Amino acid sequence: MHQSISERVQAVRTWLANNNYNAIIIPHEDEYLGEYVPTHNERLLWLTGFTGSAGCAVITQDKAAIFVDGRYTVQVRKQVPESEFEYRHLIEEPALDWITQQLPTNSKVAFDPRMHTGAWLVQAQLKLSPNYNLSVLTTNPIDELWADRPTPELSSVRLMSNELVGQSSRDKRAEVAKRIIDQDADCAIITALDSICWLLNIRGLDVSRLPVVLSHAIIHSDASVDFFFDETRLPSEFNAHVESGVKVHAPDALANVLSEQAGKKVIVDPATNNSWFGLQLQNCGANIINAADPCLIPKAQKNPIEIKGMKACHVRDGVAMVKFLSWLDGQVNQGKLKDEAQLSDQLQSFREQDSSLVDLSFDTISAAGSNAAMCHYNHLNQPQPTQLTQDSLYLVDSGGQYPDGTTDITRTLAIGETTEEMRKQFTLVLKGHIAVARARFPKGTCGYQIDTLARQHLWAEGYDYDHGTGHGVGHFLSVHEGPQSISKRQINVPLMKGMVLSNEPGYYRADAFGIRIENLELVTEIETNGDFPVLGFESLTRCPIDYRNINVNMLTKPELSWLNEYHQKVWQDLSPLVDDEVKNWLENATMPLSHG
Repeated sequence: MHQSISERVQAVRTWLANNNYNAIIIPHEDEYLGEYVPTHNERLLWLTGFTGSAGCAVITQDKAAIFVDGRYTVQVRKQVPESEFEYRHLIEEPALDWITQQLPTNSKVAFDPRMHTGAWLVQAQLKLSPNYNLSVLTTNPIDELWADRPTPELSSVRLMSNELVGQSSRDKRAEVAKRIIDQDADCAIITALDSICWLLNIRGLDVSRLPVVLSHAIIHSDASVDFFFDETRLPSEFNAHVESGVKVHAPDALANVLSEQAGKKVIVDPATNNSWFGLQLQNCGANIINAADPCLIPKAQKNPIEIKGMKACHVRDGVAMVKFLSWLDGQVNQGKLKDEAQLSDQLQSFREQDSSLVDLSFDTISAAGSNAAMCHYNHLNQPQPTQLTQDSLYLVDSGGQYPDGTTDITRTLAIGETTEEMRKQFTLVLKGHIAVARARFPKGTCGYQIDTLARQHLWAEGYDYDHGTGHGVGHFLSVHEGPQSISKRQINVPLMKGMVLSNEPGYYRADAFGIRIENLELVTEIETNGDFPVLGFESLTRCPIDYRNINVNMLTKPELSWLNEYHQKVWQDLSPLVDDEVKNWLENATMPLSHG
């Protein structure tokens, strides 16, 4: 029987009373702490109706609140009943602060340690102890109360050949083991799903948009791995694929194997490992080393085979994009203004013409007019999609997962005639995009030092955008890969040769329009006559930037040269692969621009 949100909240309150708790914290995350949560683990959605990708709820005996960040302040009010939940800002009024304001001291606050990072638990203990009793749960009450919980969608496991990934699992494990030894450790807990799949050269589709399998792993200093996964799901060739040194355990053997680490030095990443691991290791007497997942850096630095694949899939993805953009212009010219859902579906159908497409890399952001002012807008969360209107902007942010790489591209398109103000703002964003694409910097430079280049022209006019300029991108893995990034946040991870990052400055005017221009960039070494090595970016994305939105006279000669050279590469790579109708459109879309 389908329960209302009110009935679900009441069921949680009954559970609180029966178990002598004053409150419970329910985050969006599941035990894998990934960006994407499989349907059967959408506990926050079940409880509240909220479909966003970040947030949490707190239920007490007489109150409830949901906490979301600035991306979702409009959406949460549409999806979550005000009669049951207070709306709170995740950053401005964190859940832990709200708890201390609402509950008397000595209250018992329940949480499932598998749903929170180790870093969160440290913060919670500092905030709540000793005045509140932070109570560890061994089972999750949502799982007990969720009567119609979906069954997990378990996919087949894909073995990735060296021809696709460029390095054997055995060699990767040896490289990671060296990093473990360098930190004077015996082993490392690996819980990030993309790290596990990268390490073992496997992929799956257990999570929508993320080509991974739900699993855990421990890698030891001798390069051996304990892999916690249902062995019946593995192909018969798995052992030969990974070679010796990988022992497969049933998932429920995890606690026992962790207990065997007593007295050992164990690397635990407080940002990616859930706090259950830390508690288990503490209880068995292991020595915990808080350090980054040792797979992160080698995974982020793409090898030559991965780079070749990334370039190839971006060309195929570019073919789908120009087919879509050509079709869209034809529809608009005929006065056939589609809605956001029709546009998203049409773009997906063009991508699906490439038989190698495995999945989208995220849900397409298809945003008409003022909807694009919400930078993470999703038409699927609206009562009905919005139709395009003449003389407006349309923003589409999309990507694909291919066996040889992952793509992510945003284009902002003119629908009819755009205003002078729209073209000005678009050009300011484009100038920032070009500044990043043309950047040259010494080894050791971090992303936050690049970020200013993207914002400088907007800042000069009194504008900014409230998101990062660039995130890392995996190789047929997560479209949002760490640790590399370009943002205001001072993340001290140098950009290194072989890393792939997005370059996506934007501008958003509430209730009016939104602009974002995104390419993926490969970090490369630049030859110079100077005294030290220099790095730069090579644009991987192949798709025109809408020149109808550009005020050419705002571009400097070097900026204009970059744009024309970029469009020449798009023409050279894509024109042989499309039919004459699309080729004619592409020739016009990539024509050289000039001042005056």
